[in-house]
Amino acid sequence: MMAKHTVGIDAISFDIPRIYLPIRILAEKREIDPEKLTKGLGLERMSILDLHQDVVTMASNAVLRLLRQQKMNPEDVGRLYVGTESGVDGSKPIASYVLSNLKSIFGDAFRNCDGVDLTFACIGGVDALENCLDYVKLRPDKKAIVVTTDFAKYDLGSTGEYTQGAGAIALLVSANPRLISIDGEFGVATEGVFDFFKPRRYFPKQELGIDIPEEVVSVYREQPVFDGQYSNACYIKQIKEAYSHFKVLNGKNGIGFDDWSQILMHLPYCYQARRTFVEIYADELTHGNEAELRDMRAIAKSAGYLEFVQNRIQPSEMGSAKVGNIYTGSIFLGLLSTLSYLRDTNENIEGRTFGFLAYGSGSKAKVFEGRISKEWRAAMDGVDLFGYLDELEAIDFGTYEDLYCGRVQNSVIEPKEEFVLLGIERENPNQLGARMYQYYP
Repeated sequence: MMAKHTVGIDAISFDIPRIYLPIRILAEKREIDPEKLTKGLGLERMSILDLHQDVVTMASNAVLRLLRQQKMNPEDVGRLYVGTESGVDGSKPIASYVLSNLKSIFGDAFRNCDGVDLTFACIGGVDALENCLDYVKLRPDKKAIVVTTDFAKYDLGSTGEYTQGAGAIALLVSANPRLISIDGEFGVATEGVFDFFKPRRYFPKQELGIDIPEEVVSVYREQPVFDGQYSNACYIKQIKEAYSHFKVLNGKNGIGFDDWSQILMHLPYCYQARRTFVEIYADELTHGNEAELRDMRAIAKSAGYLEFVQNRIQPSEMGSAKVGNIYTGSIFLGLLSTLSYLRDTNENIEGRTFGFLAYGSGSKAKVFEGRISKEWRAAMDGVDLFGYLDELEAIDFGTYEDLYCGRVQNSVIEPKEEFVLLGIERENPNQLGARMYQYYP
């Protein structure tokens, strides 16, 4: 008889750019009341990619840091799945670049490792996690790595500009995990909408000022097409439906979040969770009474809900405030922030249940829960999120705009002990667009 085992997240690591723009500087330059962004949305900084960085380097660095922290045999890793909405190629996945970079460190250790990218806006990382959990359930002797990596880039001067950020989070998925076990069914809600997307744009060639045979040219831009208010409405609708589905699948007849000591949600901006979870909170506590639900603002400002936020949501916001939106990794940055805070404040959370509510535009939500393992503190050894964030370097507004527009020739901070983007092939027609990387010791 096969031994019984749980599956879940065994360890966690991250890679975040070492430079950032203070939100107050952006607010002043864009003539926005700084307190609208700091006190209203909880924003403090937005992480910015340096010249030598991209989503591949961040993913590679996060995975390398994870492997070194755990001192593990890389041959035990059967899957490396990437959650992203910032792909650098329409065919070749980020996972293939990461595995190639790892080969330069570990040789052929990952030769038989499966790799793929999963894309569904900001929920792609949770999709990758669920996939890898199922993989380890069937092969408890193997491990999997999930890495989320994104650069949330918006048009200069747009309403999304102040929610920018960049970062990667790597998760080690294993049987009998030391950090958090994830059992039970995932609630899900999906609907095809256009709240936020990154389409190919089509233009007559004369508008682009280029001389090629095609009359109409397809252009891809990193910056999304989005409707902030509509996206927020879709977010609320989908998480509520996924939450209800989660309760049904897992036989939860009472208040579903009652035993969640911490709540992790996708954070496109720092205070998104506290502003949207109130919908579920109010619905559960008023049992759907329409008269009571009409005064949602009063519920959001009530002493009971504010205490609820302080105890169960606020720890997840601390990392987001200092990093910004990292799309697929935002919910896992919230997990890392929460675990770091509770460890640093000497909280005993062994056996407690965390609730996860993920969202991806387009749109889909997933709701699941996990239980904190006995060895969670040991699993966090060497992971110092807040210490790392305290050492990052602020840049001025001119440097920010120069980096954004590609007008810089040298990195703001010289790379050290990290993978870097050497360049993109522009001459060899058989390799045109190929991205080249190297590890800088």
